[in-house]
Amino acid sequence: MADSDKIAIVTGAARGIGLEIVRELLAAGMTVVGVDLNAELLEKLPEALGNPGDKLETRALNVTDPDGFTALVEEVADKHERIDVLVNNAGITRDGLLMRMTDEDWNLVLNVNLTSAFIGTRAVCRYMVRQKSGSIVNMASYSGLEGNRGQANYSASKAGMIGLTKTTAKELAGKNVRCNAVAPGFIQTEMTDVLPQQAKDMALAQIPLKRFGQPADIAHAVAFLASDASAYITGQVLSVDGGMHT
Repeated sequence: MADSDKIAIVTGAARGIGLEIVRELLAAGMTVVGVDLNAELLEKLPEALGNPGDKLETRALNVTDPDGFTALVEEVADKHERIDVLVNNAGITRDGLLMRMTDEDWNLVLNVNLTSAFIGTRAVCRYMVRQKSGSIVNMASYSGLEGNRGQANYSASKAGMIGLTKTTAKELAGKNVRCNAVAPGFIQTEMTDVLPQQAKDMALAQIPLKRFGQPADIAHAVAFLASDASAYITGQVLSVDGGMHT
């Protein structure tokens, strides 16, 4: 199947990296269902993407809701008769030192960043297995590979995402369904813009390419893993971090 005929679901689609992923998949010709908790931002998404018409659909959804996420997947599959790509991009941070981290902040980050990916993957794989094709792309992180001070919850969620990715790849490969992850380094988004300058300077010093990444850098990698160009790649973690993790 040509990439231009594919149906993709992208979570955390309303801004930042998610928005750029949607843009990139649309550029490849895919029909994209952009999912986000923020309904107000979703309303602005078509305009932000140049009004792509019926190639873009949006759904406001809390991806930690198993029933809601599963119902969305069923709706998309019923309408389009297939689902070819799932990008589990939704994610949040609630940073703090481990000894001061609350149960609430731990659970919230794990639920949004990791459990939602499990819910979505479980729902779409039933259709992908039946059609004997599909690509799932999970958003990991440099923090999930190396750990990061003040991010016990975030690092754990992203390390868990890598484990989920590799297990999913092994379970579904026999049905020609692939699962890979992208591990961004320091990417300039609203999430990182609020960091103190000292933290940004320390991060920059660790990057061999001596610059921060842009959301488009991550979107290019996701689009590659979602496409037939990566048809023989599964169970991999692609670091897009300017050389931080080698």
